[in-house]
Amino acid sequence: MSSRIETIEKQRRTYLPAAGHDWLLPLYDPFLKVCGGEPARKALADQADIRPRHHILDIGCGTGTFAVMIKRLHPDVNVVGLDPDPKALARARRKAEQASVSIKFDQGYSDQLPHPDGSFDRVFSSLMFHHLKDQEKDKTLREVVRVLKSDGSFQMLDFTESGSGAHGLLPRLLHFSHRLKDNSENRILALMSNAGFVSAEKVRDSSMLFGLLRTAYYQASV
Repeated sequence: MSSRIETIEKQRRTYLPAAGHDWLLPLYDPFLKVCGGEPARKALADQADIRPRHHILDIGCGTGTFAVMIKRLHPDVNVVGLDPDPKALARARRKAEQASVSIKFDQGYSDQLPHPDGSFDRVFSSLMFHHLKDQEKDKTLREVVRVLKSDGSFQMLDFTESGSGAHGLLPRLLHFSHRLKDNSENRILALMSNAGFVSAEKVRDSSMLFGLLRTAYYQASV
Protein backbone atom coordinates (compact mmCIF):
# COMPACT_ATOMS: atom_id res chain seq x y z
CA MET A 1 0.00 0.00 0.00
CA SER A 2 2.81 2.40 0.95
CA SER A 3 4.63 1.80 -2.35
CA ARG A 4 1.44 2.61 -4.26
CA ILE A 5 1.08 5.89 -2.36
CA GLU A 6 4.72 6.74 -3.06
CA THR A 7 4.15 6.07 -6.78
CA ILE A 8 1.11 8.35 -6.83
CA GLU A 9 3.00 11.12 -5.02
CA LYS A 10 5.90 10.73 -7.44
CA GLN A 11 3.55 11.18 -10.38
CA ARG A 12 2.06 14.33 -8.81
CA ARG A 13 5.42 16.07 -8.40
CA THR A 14 6.38 18.67 -10.92
CA TYR A 15 9.83 19.34 -12.34
CA LEU A 16 11.47 21.80 -14.70
CA PRO A 17 12.42 20.06 -17.97
CA ALA A 18 16.03 20.41 -19.09
CA ALA A 19 15.15 22.96 -21.77
CA GLY A 20 12.50 24.71 -19.68
CA HIS A 21 9.59 23.32 -21.77
CA ASP A 22 8.85 19.86 -23.19
CA TRP A 23 8.52 21.18 -26.72
CA LEU A 24 12.09 22.55 -26.55
CA LEU A 25 13.63 19.19 -25.61
CA PRO A 26 14.70 18.28 -29.19
CA LEU A 27 16.67 21.54 -29.30
CA TYR A 28 18.39 21.07 -25.93
CA ASP A 29 21.41 19.06 -27.09
CA PRO A 30 22.14 21.20 -30.19
CA PHE A 31 21.79 24.36 -28.11
CA LEU A 32 24.22 23.20 -25.41
CA LYS A 33 26.69 22.12 -28.08
CA VAL A 34 26.63 25.60 -29.62
CA CYS A 35 27.00 27.13 -26.14
CA GLY A 36 30.13 25.09 -25.42
CA GLY A 37 28.52 22.49 -23.21
CA GLU A 38 30.82 19.66 -24.32
CA PRO A 39 34.16 21.22 -23.26
CA ALA A 40 32.53 22.58 -20.10
CA ARG A 41 31.36 19.11 -19.08
CA LYS A 42 34.68 17.54 -20.12
CA ALA A 43 36.39 19.91 -17.67
CA LEU A 44 33.96 18.81 -14.95
CA ALA A 45 34.77 15.15 -15.56
CA ASP A 46 38.50 15.88 -15.57
CA GLN A 47 38.44 17.60 -12.18
CA ALA A 48 36.82 14.55 -10.53
CA ASP A 49 39.87 12.24 -10.67
CA ILE A 50 37.78 9.26 -11.77
CA ARG A 51 39.45 5.90 -11.19
CA PRO A 52 38.86 2.38 -12.63
CA ARG A 53 35.85 0.56 -11.13
CA HIS A 54 34.43 3.74 -9.65
CA HIS A 55 30.65 3.94 -9.29
CA ILE A 56 29.37 7.20 -10.76
CA LEU A 57 25.99 8.92 -10.35
CA ASP A 58 24.87 11.79 -12.60
CA ILE A 59 21.88 13.51 -10.96
CA GLY A 60 19.59 15.44 -13.29
CA CYS A 61 21.19 13.63 -16.21
CA GLY A 62 18.63 14.93 -18.71
CA THR A 63 19.21 13.49 -22.18
CA GLY A 64 22.29 11.59 -21.00
CA THR A 65 25.02 13.51 -22.82
CA PHE A 66 27.29 13.83 -19.78
CA ALA A 67 26.71 10.26 -18.59
CA VAL A 68 27.65 8.94 -22.03
CA MET A 69 30.72 11.19 -22.06
CA ILE A 70 31.91 9.79 -18.73
CA LYS A 71 31.43 6.21 -19.89
CA ARG A 72 33.31 6.88 -23.11
CA LEU A 73 36.19 8.54 -21.24
CA HIS A 74 36.24 5.83 -18.56
CA PRO A 75 34.82 2.58 -19.99
CA ASP A 76 35.82 0.63 -16.87
CA VAL A 77 33.54 2.56 -14.47
CA ASN A 78 29.89 1.98 -13.60
CA VAL A 79 27.65 4.93 -14.56
CA VAL A 80 24.11 5.63 -13.38
CA GLY A 81 22.02 8.56 -14.59
CA LEU A 82 18.97 9.89 -12.75
CA ASP A 83 16.26 12.28 -13.94
CA PRO A 84 12.52 12.79 -13.29
CA ASP A 85 11.69 13.41 -16.97
CA PRO A 86 10.70 10.21 -18.82
CA LYS A 87 11.02 11.94 -22.20
CA ALA A 88 14.58 13.00 -21.48
CA LEU A 89 15.42 9.52 -20.18
CA ALA A 90 14.07 7.93 -23.35
CA ARG A 91 16.48 10.08 -25.34
CA ALA A 92 19.29 9.21 -22.91
CA ARG A 93 18.75 5.48 -23.35
CA ARG A 94 18.74 5.82 -27.14
CA LYS A 95 21.90 7.90 -26.98
CA ALA A 96 23.69 5.29 -24.86
CA GLU A 97 22.56 2.51 -27.20
CA GLN A 98 23.82 4.42 -30.24
CA ALA A 99 27.15 4.98 -28.48
CA SER A 100 27.34 1.27 -27.58
CA VAL A 101 27.88 2.01 -23.88
CA SER A 102 26.16 0.43 -20.89
CA ILE A 103 24.55 2.98 -18.56
CA LYS A 104 21.71 2.51 -16.09
CA PHE A 105 19.12 5.30 -16.24
CA ASP A 106 16.74 5.68 -13.28
CA GLN A 107 13.66 7.88 -13.10
CA GLY A 108 13.60 9.83 -9.87
CA TYR A 109 14.28 13.07 -8.05
CA SER A 110 17.62 14.30 -6.74
CA ASP A 111 16.19 15.01 -3.28
CA GLN A 112 14.88 11.43 -2.97
CA LEU A 113 17.67 9.32 -4.47
CA PRO A 114 16.57 5.69 -4.99
CA HIS A 115 20.01 4.35 -4.06
CA PRO A 116 21.48 2.80 -0.88
CA ASP A 117 23.81 4.63 1.50
CA GLY A 118 27.45 4.75 0.41
CA SER A 119 26.79 3.58 -3.16
CA PHE A 120 28.94 5.95 -5.21
CA ASP A 121 32.53 7.18 -5.47
CA ARG A 122 31.57 10.26 -7.44
CA VAL A 123 28.29 12.15 -7.79
CA PHE A 124 27.93 14.78 -10.52
CA SER A 125 25.52 17.64 -11.10
CA SER A 126 25.93 19.26 -14.51
CA LEU A 127 24.00 22.48 -15.23
CA MET A 128 21.06 21.22 -13.15
CA PHE A 129 21.29 22.65 -9.63
CA HIS A 130 19.71 26.00 -10.53
CA HIS A 131 16.54 24.15 -11.58
CA LEU A 132 15.83 23.23 -7.96
CA LYS A 133 13.82 25.19 -5.44
CA ASP A 134 15.59 26.28 -2.27
CA GLN A 135 14.31 23.44 -0.10
CA GLU A 136 15.05 20.91 -2.86
CA LYS A 137 18.66 22.13 -3.05
CA ASP A 138 19.21 21.42 0.64
CA LYS A 139 17.56 17.99 0.45
CA THR A 140 19.49 17.13 -2.71
CA LEU A 141 22.84 17.88 -1.12
CA ARG A 142 21.93 15.84 1.96
CA GLU A 143 21.00 12.94 -0.30
CA VAL A 144 24.32 13.25 -2.12
CA VAL A 145 26.15 13.06 1.21
CA ARG A 146 24.13 9.95 2.07
CA VAL A 147 24.89 8.00 -1.13
CA LEU A 148 28.59 8.90 -1.30
CA LYS A 149 31.23 6.53 -0.03
CA SER A 150 33.45 7.75 2.80
CA ASP A 151 36.20 8.77 0.37
CA GLY A 152 33.81 9.97 -2.34
CA SER A 153 33.25 13.44 -3.72
CA PHE A 154 30.56 15.62 -5.28
CA GLN A 155 31.37 17.51 -8.48
CA MET A 156 29.15 20.31 -9.75
CA LEU A 157 29.01 22.70 -12.69
CA ASP A 158 26.28 25.32 -12.77
CA PHE A 159 25.31 28.79 -13.91
CA THR A 160 25.94 31.71 -11.57
CA GLU A 161 24.18 34.98 -10.93
CA SER A 162 27.01 37.10 -12.32
CA GLY A 163 27.72 38.05 -15.92
CA SER A 164 26.09 40.28 -18.50
CA GLY A 165 23.82 37.52 -19.76
CA ALA A 166 22.40 36.54 -16.39
CA HIS A 167 19.18 38.46 -16.86
CA GLY A 168 19.04 38.45 -20.65
CA LEU A 169 16.85 36.75 -23.19
CA LEU A 170 18.79 33.48 -23.23
CA PRO A 171 18.36 32.61 -19.55
CA ARG A 172 14.69 33.61 -19.74
CA LEU A 173 14.16 31.24 -22.65
CA LEU A 174 15.83 28.49 -20.64
CA HIS A 175 13.57 29.30 -17.70
CA PHE A 176 16.26 29.97 -15.10
CA SER A 177 17.02 33.73 -14.91
CA HIS A 178 14.84 34.20 -11.81
CA ARG A 179 16.59 31.29 -10.06
CA LEU A 180 20.14 32.61 -10.41
CA LYS A 181 19.81 35.02 -7.49
CA ASP A 182 19.93 31.98 -5.17
CA ASN A 183 22.86 30.42 -7.02
CA SER A 184 25.73 32.55 -5.76
CA GLU A 185 29.03 31.05 -4.63
CA ASN A 186 28.44 31.92 -0.96
CA ARG A 187 24.95 30.42 -1.03
CA ILE A 188 26.04 27.16 -2.65
CA LEU A 189 29.04 26.69 -0.34
CA ALA A 190 26.83 27.38 2.70
CA LEU A 191 24.29 24.81 1.52
CA MET A 192 27.05 22.24 1.03
CA SER A 193 28.43 22.85 4.50
CA ASN A 194 24.99 22.65 6.11
CA ALA A 195 24.27 19.39 4.24
CA GLY A 196 27.18 17.67 5.94
CA PHE A 197 30.09 17.95 3.52
CA VAL A 198 33.41 18.08 5.37
CA SER A 199 35.02 20.30 2.74
CA ALA A 200 33.52 22.31 -0.09
CA GLU A 201 35.12 24.73 -2.50
CA LYS A 202 34.65 26.55 -5.74
CA VAL A 203 37.29 25.20 -8.09
CA ARG A 204 37.09 27.96 -10.69
CA ASP A 205 34.92 30.36 -12.63
CA SER A 206 34.23 29.95 -16.32
CA SER A 207 31.75 30.94 -19.01
CA MET A 208 29.77 29.64 -21.95
CA LEU A 209 28.43 31.19 -25.16
CA PHE A 210 31.21 33.78 -25.55
CA GLY A 211 30.91 34.89 -21.94
CA LEU A 212 27.18 35.55 -21.97
CA LEU A 213 26.52 32.73 -19.52
CA ARG A 214 28.72 32.66 -16.42
CA THR A 215 29.43 29.29 -14.82
CA ALA A 216 31.27 27.94 -11.78
CA TYR A 217 32.83 24.59 -10.89
CA TYR A 218 32.51 23.20 -7.35
CA GLN A 219 33.65 20.10 -5.49
CA ALA A 220 32.90 18.79 -2.02
CA SER A 221 33.88 15.71 -0.02
CA VAL A 222 32.35 13.81 2.88
